Amino acid sequence: MPTRFRCWAMLTRLLILGCLLAAPPHGKATEDMFDLREIIASPTPQQYSVCLDHSCATIVTDALSDNEWREVTAPLRPPPGGAADERAAIGRSMALFETVVGRHTGTSGDRGRNAAGFGQPGQLDCIDESTNTTTYLKLLDGDGLLRYHRVAERATRFGLFVGMPHSTAVIEDLDSGSRYVVDSWFYDNGQPPHIVRLKDWYAGQDPVDD
Repeated sequence: MPTRFRCWAMLTRLLILGCLLAAPPHGKATEDMFDLREIIASPTPQQYSVCLDHSCATIVTDALSDNEWREVTAPLRPPPGGAADERAAIGRSMALFETVVGRHTGTSGDRGRNAAGFGQPGQLDCIDESTNTTTYLKLLDGDGLLRYHRVAERATRFGLFVGMPHSTAVIEDLDSGSRYVVDSWFYDNGQPPHIVRLKDWYAGQDPVDD
């Protein structure tokens, strides 16, 4: 195979397999997505933004009915017994958010990672996933449903030993100060996200390692 074709083949594989930080609107690839005026920085159940089509190429405004809000918040309604219980409940709530919002936005068929659903309608990359998950976490926090955590800024990892650039939502334990990723990108729509310590995630931790 000529060198130029080998290079193109390698580039194509990287684009498919990695969660690349392709520049979203206005070129804010590595900055806080909530600086974009199209994304509602202080969301409410009646008005919040959803990113889709890879790197927030499309941003839509969505709303939850009262019944849907009760549905997605049900895991956090019984007071959790501590921070670990709350993180587990957050995971279940994020799965419900994805299920309900998926019906609204046509993203129900989103597949985990990038390769399985590459190029398919409704497929989300890690920019979309981390931004949407942060929005859902803000909705929970705004309703006083996060008792042991606060919503932190999104995080991005990249480097020789952790693969292609990859972004995630983050929460912080109010008592210990430890930060945890809430990473929905690894799994299909409607599945609980990967929740591990941020420091382990930075080191390249992946669900396949568990």
